[in-house]
Amino acid sequence: MKAPRTRSQERILNLLKNLQQAVSAQDIYVELRNRSQGVGLATVYRALESLKLEGVVQVRTLANGESLYGCVQQDQHHLTCLQCGTSIPIDECPVHQLETQLQQSHHFKVFYHTLEFFGLCDQCQPVQVTGTEF
Repeated sequence: MKAPRTRSQERILNLLKNLQQAVSAQDIYVELRNRSQGVGLATVYRALESLKLEGVVQVRTLANGESLYGCVQQDQHHLTCLQCGTSIPIDECPVHQLETQLQQSHHFKVFYHTLEFFGLCDQCQPVQVTGTEF
């Protein structure tokens, strides 16, 4: 039997549901303060960790090390540029069948998964010279 959620956990979960996008713990902290529901930053991190272990919040770590938190709605897949940080969502899930197999073969409860490809976006790639005009 799981423990009931704290008031801070409920506030954070409601905020994430309303925002409908993944945000950093700092952003959550600032937004709660702006709404006069301030809690300490350490409390935000503790609440996010508990909600993550409960399986209702998912975390995605960007190339720069920043973690973004959001409600578990669906699996997330992205192409992320290492230079400018642009993150392009991918709609297809190439590992969905693997997830199902792993749950069955390892008796492992999967809450969500992320798949991230890192590289350079079209804008950040160096210009390629074609041909042999030299």
